[in-house]
Amino acid sequence: MAQKTHDSSPEKMTNICRKIVQVKIRWKIFDKASIFREFFRFIWERIIVCSTGRKPVRYRRLSRRSSSSPVAMEEVEGYGVGGGEGDPLTATCSGYDSDSDLVTLKISILGDCQIGKTSFVIKYVGDEQEKRCLQMKGLNLMDKTLVVRGARIAFRIWDVGGDHSSFDQIPIACKDAVAILFMFDLTSRSTLNNVISWYTEARKWNQTAIPILIGTKFDDFVQLPPDIQWSVVTQARTYAKAMKATLFFSSSTHNINVNKIFKFIMAKLFNLPWSVKRNLTIGEPIIDF
Repeated sequence: MAQKTHDSSPEKMTNICRKIVQVKIRWKIFDKASIFREFFRFIWERIIVCSTGRKPVRYRRLSRRSSSSPVAMEEVEGYGVGGGEGDPLTATCSGYDSDSDLVTLKISILGDCQIGKTSFVIKYVGDEQEKRCLQMKGLNLMDKTLVVRGARIAFRIWDVGGDHSSFDQIPIACKDAVAILFMFDLTSRSTLNNVISWYTEARKWNQTAIPILIGTKFDDFVQLPPDIQWSVVTQARTYAKAMKATLFFSSSTHNINVNKIFKFIMAKLFNLPWSVKRNLTIGEPIIDF
């Protein structure tokens, strides 16, 4: 019996040694694979730098804070959507930055001609940005850069022309957009009716972007008879519900709800505090969500 025990001990030791050797070999293979992975990643980044002339982009994660934090509320109120000049938390940028800490968010604007889309964008980005606007056939591109909780956020706004030939620009304008603004003239019922066509076409190319329905020229709309206002508000709310969109009435002339709309987009994307209440009062700028 003692002899059998003595004979089995070397066999157990041999099996243990084999397992240890196998584990060591696996770790060596894993280490070599990691080294090769990092090497090829480095080579790939060098190729990107040489071909584009830009540094590889590394996005900065926004810090999560409690929505009840007073500091968080100050930053949200001050990050630039209020349009105030001289705000230390706001930086307007001249355009097409390649900084590695810049997070670019694409926003598309769709709607008929002569409804105030370009005026709306210029009111938000500022007159200086209008001079740096990149214009293409059926497209206007403008940027605005903000600083939010230490991260630089650039809104790259794609304003699509409102004629039928501009429909060809919808795929490139809507692809990868985080939000799509569907705009109509509050004083022109036909532009509201056409929103459905713009929405249907846009959703063919982007099903995930945040939809926002915006009625422009509220300063003119409020001069209309109350029964007409009620009819337009009812139809706009019905469309917004069907589109699962938030509804805003705005005025570029008087800067009504222009900045607030972009603040809403930022709040939705980054889970920031959003304290604005619904307003369904006829004669006042509607906000419905």
